[in-house]
Amino acid sequence: MRSRYKIEVRNVYKIFGAAPVQALAKVKAGATKTAILKETGDVVGLNNVSIAVEPGHVHVIMGLSGSGKSTLIRHFNRLVEPTSGEVIVDGENILKFNKKQLEHYRRHKVSMVFQRFGLCPHETILENAAFGLRVQGVPRAERDERARAWLQQVGLVGVERHYPRQLSGGMQQRVGLARALANDPDILLMDEAFSALDPLIKAEMQDQLLNLQKKLKKTIVFITHDLDEALKIGDRITILKDGEIIQHGTPTEILMRPATDYVREFVGGVNRYRAIRVEHLVRKMPMEIANHGNSFEDFSINYASAVKIDQTLDEVMPLLMSSKTCLVVRSEDGDLIGYLDKSEVLAMIKR
Repeated sequence: MRSRYKIEVRNVYKIFGAAPVQALAKVKAGATKTAILKETGDVVGLNNVSIAVEPGHVHVIMGLSGSGKSTLIRHFNRLVEPTSGEVIVDGENILKFNKKQLEHYRRHKVSMVFQRFGLCPHETILENAAFGLRVQGVPRAERDERARAWLQQVGLVGVERHYPRQLSGGMQQRVGLARALANDPDILLMDEAFSALDPLIKAEMQDQLLNLQKKLKKTIVFITHDLDEALKIGDRITILKDGEIIQHGTPTEILMRPATDYVREFVGGVNRYRAIRVEHLVRKMPMEIANHGNSFEDFSINYASAVKIDQTLDEVMPLLMSSKTCLVVRSEDGDLIGYLDKSEVLAMIKR
């Protein structure tokens, strides 16, 4: 039976050093990362990591420097090979791909956006945006047309003949995003893609990514060390520390139910009201109510007082507090999705 997940990482270990197989045996026997380094000189990059990424979702992998997050994302396109484990994409173990299969996979199925842009300085912006299409062998006229369309999508019009040095950092990163999307990949890997940008430009890029994702519904794996960024863009978040998974879940689960003191420290300074979105709290509408379309006394749902699924808790709290028990939730297009249960939300935020 086909998996419901786009990507599955199963029991992946990565040991960097001269004798990774011997070190792996010690890790599996319970040796710590510090002990392995002291005894063998090898570095444990990932220790028994398993995650599942749903199609069409943004899955954020976060942690501090040295946590293993960038090592992990490079397993998704085999820029890094695991010491042990499996990486399954659409039901296939990509670690078993031969050279031709891997080449096809990298050219057509997955694209990557790097922190430092990775643009070719001697090529124009249009040529940079069309780079992946050129590698695929797409004819010049077609690839230029597609590259121009994606430059327009990311807000870059009129700079096609410029060179990277003539653009700001934010604009260069938009070129990198356009280049990745021009290939029309199923999977977009973003490794600290916005970390080098100034705060205002960073926020703009986050908003642009979210707006694009509403239309494209790509499977995105996003690496960051910034919790605010993770909470803003992630449908699911995985937190790594010393190569191990500490916790994963929705932004609401991470904020409201931190699994360890380490995670609790991470989320301590976050404004939960601004970080939690309606989509993380919504409950499905009982069928008899959804079909009827009017207010029901037993649920006290006022259909005129609707909130949108992408709003924050901070934005909807006044309306929720003025409701009797529930508040209807609609999509951006106005479709009925579900409801917020007032007592449930209040109980959650009091924890």
